[in-house]
Amino acid sequence: MNIKPWRDLIKPHQNVLAGTFQESEFAADLNKVVMGSAPSEYQDPSIFFERTFITEGMKLMLNSVIKRLTGKGGDPVVQLQTAFGGGKTHAMIAVYHIAKGDKPTFQLPGIPPLLDLLNISELPRAHVAVLDGNSLSPSQPRKKGNITVNTLWGEMAWQIGGEEAYRRLEKADQEGTSPGKEILADIFQRFSPSIVLMDETVAYIRQFVEGKAYAGGTYGSNMAFLQALTEASGHVPTAMVLASLPESDIEAGGERGKQALRQIEHLFHRLEAIWKPVSSEEGIEIVRRRVFSKLSDPEARDAVCKTFADMYIKGGNYPSETMESNYLERMKSAYPFHPEIFDRLYEDWASLENFQRTRGVLRLMAMVVHRLWMDDNKDYLIMPGSIPMHDNQIKSELIRYLPTGWEPVLDRDVDGPKSMPTTLDKNDTRFGRIHAARRVSRSIFLGSAPTTSGQKIRGINAEHIRLGCTQPEQSSGTFDDALNRLNDQLYYLYSGNDRYWYDTQTNLRREAEDRMSRFEPKEEHLFPEIAKRLKANLKGYPFSSIHVFTPHSDIPDDMHIRLVVLPPTEHHYYKRKITMATKTAGEFIQKRGQQPRLNQNRLIFLCADEDATSTVYDNTRRYLAWKSIIDDKDALNLDQHRIKEATKNCHDYNQRLNGVIHQAYKWVIAPNQDAETKGGVGNLYWEEQKVMTTDTNIINAITHVLAENEMLIPRWSPIHLTNELHRWYLKADRQDISLKNLWEDFCRYPYMPRLVDFKVLQDTVSSGIESTDFFGYASGRKESRYIGLIFGKTGSVCYDEKSLIVHKDAAHRQIEAEKNQSDQKDQNNNVFPTDNGSNSIGVAEPGTKNPITHPTETEPLKRSKRFHGTVILDPVKASLEFSTITQEVIQHFSSIIGTEVNITLEIEAISAHGFEDEIIRTVQENSRTLGFNHAEFEED
Repeated sequence: MNIKPWRDLIKPHQNVLAGTFQESEFAADLNKVVMGSAPSEYQDPSIFFERTFITEGMKLMLNSVIKRLTGKGGDPVVQLQTAFGGGKTHAMIAVYHIAKGDKPTFQLPGIPPLLDLLNISELPRAHVAVLDGNSLSPSQPRKKGNITVNTLWGEMAWQIGGEEAYRRLEKADQEGTSPGKEILADIFQRFSPSIVLMDETVAYIRQFVEGKAYAGGTYGSNMAFLQALTEASGHVPTAMVLASLPESDIEAGGERGKQALRQIEHLFHRLEAIWKPVSSEEGIEIVRRRVFSKLSDPEARDAVCKTFADMYIKGGNYPSETMESNYLERMKSAYPFHPEIFDRLYEDWASLENFQRTRGVLRLMAMVVHRLWMDDNKDYLIMPGSIPMHDNQIKSELIRYLPTGWEPVLDRDVDGPKSMPTTLDKNDTRFGRIHAARRVSRSIFLGSAPTTSGQKIRGINAEHIRLGCTQPEQSSGTFDDALNRLNDQLYYLYSGNDRYWYDTQTNLRREAEDRMSRFEPKEEHLFPEIAKRLKANLKGYPFSSIHVFTPHSDIPDDMHIRLVVLPPTEHHYYKRKITMATKTAGEFIQKRGQQPRLNQNRLIFLCADEDATSTVYDNTRRYLAWKSIIDDKDALNLDQHRIKEATKNCHDYNQRLNGVIHQAYKWVIAPNQDAETKGGVGNLYWEEQKVMTTDTNIINAITHVLAENEMLIPRWSPIHLTNELHRWYLKADRQDISLKNLWEDFCRYPYMPRLVDFKVLQDTVSSGIESTDFFGYASGRKESRYIGLIFGKTGSVCYDEKSLIVHKDAAHRQIEAEKNQSDQKDQNNNVFPTDNGSNSIGVAEPGTKNPITHPTETEPLKRSKRFHGTVILDPVKASLEFSTITQEVIQHFSSIIGTEVNITLEIEAISAHGFEDEIIRTVQENSRTLGFNHAEFEED
């Protein structure tokens, strides 16, 4: 996209660039122009008209002035009455320069076309009187050479015709009485053409107290003069009176000012023509000319505006007026400003009584442009979202028109180094890249600050917020996301019916933020809520039980597969060998309370991602805070609007909390050990897998991930079982393994396969014995003969202490031997004798020619019935060594049904210097608590 920033196409005037403009530069002062002390943009007629946009109202007024000066008609009296800062004084300066004729009209930009319309080639120089109410005092006469002037009429006569004109009303001036319309008309006639410019007239008249005489006359005599003046100007075709009057009572100043304004309005209404105020579009051009020099490249400007217009049409989520063809022309006219700035200022801010419609906008925009220029702003247009409200001058200019209480709103919720929008931009690169949060907050402030709580419709809608923020190549969705984040977190931002506004009163979010701190410690307040939601979303096969935030002492040590959900504090991090989750899970597989855990291979763990836990905590606190507000709505005395706000936020955070918990708990971990090539197993480590699913119940996704990565096996192949059998059990000196012992080993040792349940093993054995490629199954063994051997055919597999899995070679030998024996019976119907003369069955071992005889009946084997062992433990590593002894020795006895196991722990401690009293007390107390049968200290 080949369009240029505004700063590359148009340059501000030097005083704006340098930041040397003063407020007085934008507050036109007619008296300074008369005195010759005004800035050049007011004092020099050529510069003045170069920077002045002749509005429709000014054009009509100047047209009337030109007619009066040339005696071709026009209005004898014009009342300039617009809002404060609406350009009244500026218009009077324009009249002053035209009437004085200090420069020919062809040097006054914009004036020759007006003369051409009236077929006038040049204007005559007029006699001009300027009566500035702020520069005159009723009680202080003024020296004019040898003459002392006291009154308004004396001042007017002196300025129009000097001493000659003054002498005609000298007596009236000395006595403070009105001269009458005939004398005034005579002066106008003699000194023709004449123009009287009256600025701040109310400011002068309101100083008179009724019933009291001043050097400048009385209240009544001044009112009589104004009436005579308006009538006299009407009798002389080349005389004209222009008077500026305030539009509001505030500008009039107090009760005296309001009274004077009412009477003067009444007098002027009889003859005056009211000047049409500046329209918004004209105001834009006025500001643009006063702030910027001429545009360097109109075609480049048009390209920028066309790109914006195309974006609005294609986007479809902007205000409807942007789709209209004239909006493109508005953008061109306002360039480099975006029309939305002026729409907000002229439609919203102009409703404030003390807002200066033209002057205020001009001053604000000069400050904005200066700061943006200094900050090297590269926006394509200057938009509501561009206004740097963190600048102290700009902030002060904005809040000067608003009621008290807006400064903290700006500092915290709108703009500034410590504001929430700035924080959001810093923490989210997607926002920070385009200052999305700040642009949104600025747009909302500009469009909502002037609105009040009494209005039925407040603030601006999302379409206008996008309009104030979005530039080409930017996604409006980013600003929508920023708006949603701000709406969740700001204290002074309100919303309703898709409209957003700021207010000086904090919203319920402040109450919610305060309440969030109540929910500590998190283990007590947050974990129950998180656990409740996890339990609701974790149900079903293949886990026999799901333990959410359960201590290891309460998790049974059995052969069922169990899912253990760890608290958020026990989080996990991808590919990190040791995490809080693996540390805690390690304790779970080693212990059940104070006892060692036997079945270490039956626990799988679900844990939260380390980076997501803070989000879980934050959203849980927010949900609980909003829920508590609803619970306390009566105590808080909430109105219906706030109840609705609280209900909506509670609902939103309820949904959001479910989502963040779902996203956070995405790791399943399980213990594992690898078989080493030289025998034995390696160190224990943790397998990790990420669970990604949009399904509410994530058990299905967990099961799928576990099965896919063989962390939990729901179906198994006989070949895999065969491999495990040959790796660990079936060796040259061992031809079978107890099915019960095999299953117990699968449940106990992490290096063994982790099957869902015994049925998986049972089905695998059933499938394997149908073939002669894997192994056989026997229901028992009597000496060297397998009872109920199944090999190469279907059969039932039972789980009991006698069931065996048989090496396929041994199964094959027995099957062959039984077959041979059967064949011999058929042939000889006898059994060959052995060396000892007993009846036996001969089975040849592999690699031998002669059969090995096995007695058919033998005496019962004598077996050991008692075990006793003593071991000395290292006191430093006693806990670890005892755990190893339990696993490697004791568990072999405790797993045998009917075996009584007694363990006695004997402790002896000897100190050469004797034990301290504190040690003695502690050990005695702990011994009693732990149930020691005998525990005592001895002196010798």
